[in-house]
Amino acid sequence: RTHLHELLRVRVQSNALFRPRPALPISSTDNSNRATRGKYTARPSGRSGPCALDLFLVAQLYIGHIHILLRPEACELLGIASIKMMALTPSSDIRRRRRRNDRRDISRGSRSFVSCAITGATMIQLLILPRIRALGLVPPERLRRLLDSTHRGDAPIQLMPCVYDGLTARLVAQSGFNVTFMTGFGVSSSRGFPDTQLISYHEMLMHADSVAEGLSSAALELSPNAPVAIPCIADGDTGYGNAINVKRTVHGYARSGMAGVMIEDQVSPKRCGHVLGKSVVGFDEAVQRIRAACDARDEYEALFGVKGPLILARTDSLVTDGFEDAIRRCQAFREVGCDMTFLESPTSKDQMREYCERVSGWKLANMLEGGRTPILPPAELQSMGYTMAAYPLTLLSASIKAMRESLDLIHEGKSTCDKILQFSETKDVVGFTKYSKEEQRYKYDE
Repeated sequence: RTHLHELLRVRVQSNALFRPRPALPISSTDNSNRATRGKYTARPSGRSGPCALDLFLVAQLYIGHIHILLRPEACELLGIASIKMMALTPSSDIRRRRRRNDRRDISRGSRSFVSCAITGATMIQLLILPRIRALGLVPPERLRRLLDSTHRGDAPIQLMPCVYDGLTARLVAQSGFNVTFMTGFGVSSSRGFPDTQLISYHEMLMHADSVAEGLSSAALELSPNAPVAIPCIADGDTGYGNAINVKRTVHGYARSGMAGVMIEDQVSPKRCGHVLGKSVVGFDEAVQRIRAACDARDEYEALFGVKGPLILARTDSLVTDGFEDAIRRCQAFREVGCDMTFLESPTSKDQMREYCERVSGWKLANMLEGGRTPILPPAELQSMGYTMAAYPLTLLSASIKAMRESLDLIHEGKSTCDKILQFSETKDVVGFTKYSKEEQRYKYDE
């Protein structure tokens, strides 16, 4: 913005900005403008009135002041906008086709800098910003902004009820949360297995696609004019192999629209961090896994010109190798470039607080009801230094409890009406209402 301000200041001081120019007669030998001879006048080289660049600079300043980070697609739109702005002050060929009154107004410099700024800002607001909002920020950048605002203390800690399919994703989005997490425990359970890595990378990727679709459909229903799907962090487990597999995992989740990917240091096959029997790989291998994930994030940006998913580095070594080893791993993960860290299974407030003090960057607290870690209020977690709080099994456990109660009532021959939603509400939750509206929109007479 400072650079743009300087450009405008120089152009104003040099009288190059919006300076009126005297009109000159068109040459009688100019055959290309025979139809306009004697009716219009042309200008010498240079311009009068605001040009496309002037309006474009004003528009850029306007956008800078409202803190919009543009995707490449949005920049292309601004390129289109500059062409549209050029219509406000046409080239000499177009000016010859203008009516004399319009030419006289422009030649007198009637458009002041202030009116031009208002015009440019208005055009951006009316023509371009709706399309930029529709494009939105890429999911990793939306997540980054959310976490950064929490880290600075400008926003409360980010609460993440964890999802595992399209329906739970829709429910979280409809409930007004800013971010969510796709839990491997939930995905495994929904497919009828415990969280012991019995499901494959391909199956996890299928669920990531389902979650992304659920979040997108909910965003379109909640705000059809400016839909913004909430970002989701995906569970990448151990990366499903060596460091090269880790990179493929990150790339796959990025293509599915995930805002972040969690990679952990357990030995494969891994398991839930709050159950017995887990073990971790050595320190060097763990660090190389995270390095590979960070490289994949950066490669994705180089390939496609948009931010790759943020990397959440998790360690389970606290249980197996002690607190100091776990802190050492988290610090090393940060050194090789991870965006967020996750110390699994701290057993006390003191451990949680010390972890936040000794490890830099954004941090995740895992609020598993009945697990090893104390369940603390969000405000207390944020005061310790946590940026996010995940609730990995709340939706899964609540749904299991509700289904069991309903099954017991059915088994006993009793009514389930008090346990379920009205049919109309169920239809609305799963998307029938939106579908019907879309169906009517594209209806045609056969």
